[in-house]
Amino acid sequence: MKNTTLCYIEQDGKYLMLLRNKKKADINKNKWIGIGGKFEEGESPEECLLREVKEETGLILEEYRLRGIITFSSEGWGTEYMYLYTASAFSGTLQECAEGELHWIPRKEVIDLNLWEGDKLFLRLLAEDSPMFSMVLRYRGEELIESRTKIYSSMP
Repeated sequence: MKNTTLCYIEQDGKYLMLLRNKKKADINKNKWIGIGGKFEEGESPEECLLREVKEETGLILEEYRLRGIITFSSEGWGTEYMYLYTASAFSGTLQECAEGELHWIPRKEVIDLNLWEGDKLFLRLLAEDSPMFSMVLRYRGEELIESRTKIYSSMP
């Protein structure tokens, strides 16, 4: 079981997206994703978020918000719990990423990129400014075979 974070950093109506095209053995090969990664031992979700964003982009988040918790499962992958964030303020200078190419993409165009099907579901919730949500995404290989969403009117 893995714990991860993913963040969509926003500026001027665009999201900072990562095209994962540099690693050889990469489950996200040639997919577009937000910024994030795996927890290190003892890290909180926020600590992981801040570290991963700094490592992958050189940016320091100043304003960010937890938007949802996603449970991924698939045969051969195991289970992953992902804490999904958006960020609206940051400092620092964007740097090159060892995992792929970073690009600012207009929010309305992100949905047309080569994304995981489940990512399209939670990106729509972000676009609608949905309250906090939890989502279960089950895959068979790259095929999304089940999705369930619970939207919270207040924190559980």
